[in-house]
Amino acid sequence: MEEIPMDEVRIVGIKERDYQILPIEMIVVVQSRWRGKRQFQENVRSIDQLGLYQPIQVNKRNLAQTGKYELICGQGRLEAHKQLGKTEIKCDVWDVDDRRAILMTLGENIARTPPGSIVFARDIKKMRDLGESFETLSQITGKCVEYLQKYICLMEQGEERLIKGVEDGVFPIKFAVEAAQSKDRSVQHLLMDAFDNGIITCSNLGRIRRIIDDRLKIGKEINGPSGKRNALPQYTIDKLKVDIRQMTKQKEAFVFEAGQKENRLMRMLLAIKQLREDSEFAKLLQSEGLFEHPPLSGTYAV
Repeated sequence: MEEIPMDEVRIVGIKERDYQILPIEMIVVVQSRWRGKRQFQENVRSIDQLGLYQPIQVNKRNLAQTGKYELICGQGRLEAHKQLGKTEIKCDVWDVDDRRAILMTLGENIARTPPGSIVFARDIKKMRDLGESFETLSQITGKCVEYLQKYICLMEQGEERLIKGVEDGVFPIKFAVEAAQSKDRSVQHLLMDAFDNGIITCSNLGRIRRIIDDRLKIGKEINGPSGKRNALPQYTIDKLKVDIRQMTKQKEAFVFEAGQKENRLMRMLLAIKQLREDSEFAKLLQSEGLFEHPPLSGTYAV
């Protein structure tokens, strides 16, 4: 994948900007983006009462061929002007190639989009496909490279049901990003079913994924090197519940056994302490050269 060098885009100062008042009919929206009605109506109200605070950005590269300026960013402001019956709008005119115009549009969208949304994930994926490096994306979004990689993984490997679930508010984006780390679609479906059944939450997702991974490993060992993997499709929600209960019991048994051993150790240390405080026993230890011992510290000090 070819990356666009950072020095290819020169920062243009305010004095060098080409600001123009252009007819709205000469501006065409190339990359349309849906926005909520509430946000749009707020744009309309603000522009109607206060005017246009920030000019929209347009590209004149194809003006000679099409007779149109192509919108780079500011679709909401442009549509608000149309609804208010305005015929002209203030524009920041650029002359860039199609690829750079798309990147500018996506960069503007990302800056205005909450990170925990599917729209953010899609725009990050588009910018990466257009050749933007993870380092540049990190600078644009203020997010670490690993964070961005997981979002791109969601768009590349996420099951359609998983992505639609995020869009419809069924699954939180955090759950979707983690679930998409499983390349096996059947695993993703199992995780989603478990979420629907209230078995999985964002807090216990990692632990339950380990249970499923262990089951996958057992299935591979049973099926041999050929890796037919017949075990997983038969691995149902009910079997997952059984495994979770079994793991919980094992954990509880481990905690109980550890507590019992600690109690026995504490009783033994207390008995030793009491014996050492007995003068006759102390004399006996001294006569045998056993009175001195390595010092103990912390919880078990005697």
